[in-house]
Amino acid sequence: MTTKIRSIITKAREASLDVARRVAVASTTPTEKQAQMILLTAGIVALGIGLSHEVFANGFGAQGGYTGYDDRRIANAVQTIMTFLEGSLGALVMAASGIGAIMSAAFGNYKMALSCMVVSVGAFILRSMMNTFFNIQSIQEQGSTN
Repeated sequence: MTTKIRSIITKAREASLDVARRVAVASTTPTEKQAQMILLTAGIVALGIGLSHEVFANGFGAQGGYTGYDDRRIANAVQTIMTFLEGSLGALVMAASGIGAIMSAAFGNYKMALSCMVVSVGAFILRSMMNTFFNIQSIQEQGSTN
């Protein structure tokens, strides 16, 4: 009976030593798969912490579950960029890329000429593209009031 108990204790000790050795090896020199799993776990934890902070930023159920966002600074920045691109900067970009397209075509670089032509036409019709593809009603000097 005592030999049976000793053999069980010996097996348990060997198993715990084997687990300890594996943990020590994994912590000092992880394999590529272990490193990927560690990074994946760290990324999921970081996302969880970050998203939980955003969810509870104004308290639980603040304003009936709706949290307003003041986007006036973003709207002002976009309005400033659009003003520059519709003004003299847009004209400069259009003229420079048009000249670049002509010179590229003259030297035989037709791919570059096509790229410069797309930039030139894009700078010319920028406001029309913005009206067609994006909601620009909120891009005003004061921003949206939602």
